[in-house]
Amino acid sequence: MRRALALARRGYTAPNPMVGAVLVKDGRIVGEGYHRRAGLPHAEVEALRRAGENARGATLYVTLEPCGHWGRTPPCADALIEAGVRCVYAAMQDPNPRVSGKGFAKLREAGVEVYEGILEGQARQLNEIFVKYHTTGMPFVTVKAAMSLDGKIATRTGDSKWITDEPARRLVHRLRARYDAIMVGIGTVLEDDPLLTVRLPGLKGIHRLRVVVDSRLRCPDGAQILNVEESPTLIATTDLAPTHRVQSLRERGVEVEVLPADADGHVDLDALMRSLAKRGVTGVLCEGGGTLIASLLARRLVDKVLFFYAPCLIGGHDAPTAVEGEGFARVGESLRLDRVHWRRVGRDMMVQGYPVWEEGSECSPAL
Repeated sequence: MRRALALARRGYTAPNPMVGAVLVKDGRIVGEGYHRRAGLPHAEVEALRRAGENARGATLYVTLEPCGHWGRTPPCADALIEAGVRCVYAAMQDPNPRVSGKGFAKLREAGVEVYEGILEGQARQLNEIFVKYHTTGMPFVTVKAAMSLDGKIATRTGDSKWITDEPARRLVHRLRARYDAIMVGIGTVLEDDPLLTVRLPGLKGIHRLRVVVDSRLRCPDGAQILNVEESPTLIATTDLAPTHRVQSLRERGVEVEVLPADADGHVDLDALMRSLAKRGVTGVLCEGGGTLIASLLARRLVDKVLFFYAPCLIGGHDAPTAVEGEGFARVGESLRLDRVHWRRVGRDMMVQGYPVWEEGSECSPAL
């Protein structure tokens, strides 16, 4: 199963889950595979192809329940039955309530032995985006920022290129490929003019939805993110935006969604997340800036925090930070992270953790 999990991590399958599969017969691996991208053959089919006739009587180790329904590809459960697989060990059941358990049931009805729950915790974390979406109906939201050791995401003049080195930036491109949508606030567009695309040679053809939170449609006409030939772009705005700007952007092929405004006249982020969920967006990677990240945290919409630290000090009262706003009044009220993990990425350090939203507690409205 550990080998199957390692294989699964190679895939860039959003909005589908990452899945790895290993076929074993007479104590040796006879076939293995993983789901590479949405629409391509599933992990089980890849493993069966490599095993050939050796699949008959073999045991399958797979990170997720084999599908028992038709989607873009035929049911994997049918393929396993037809190939004569004797036994299936699965890490976890499919969390999608429309299909959950159906693959296992089909296999058992055909006489295949089925066992589940092997390294389930690792499998659930591997597919945390897929699991959250199909159990809550809302996207999994990760906030990402690159900063100096003193927490600055840019200098006082707005210069931010480049705080982290090339290895960290390559990792961010791989992260983008694992989410359905990449989101920024209008401040980031005005300061950095980002492209927000996946630009690694091995990941060509992966185009994610770019989302800009822009309450009054201040996005400049020359912004790179408006080039929809690179990737689709959605601008989330409010009815405070000029009508002629809405029309102009739509004529350029940019999708503009007018959403309710919150008490401060900004885009209602809860409404935005519900809207993204309705269009099938399972995961959102928010790349800032500090105001948008603070707003998402204040509304308890963040599932994961991912910060990159560079070995440098920027300083300055006016230099922006990863989490802006007034912040919490007391240290004891601050948001704590659980399951914190860090690792080196080139000369930089990546820290990830999961916010602990205590029952009944609220974030400071000043955040």
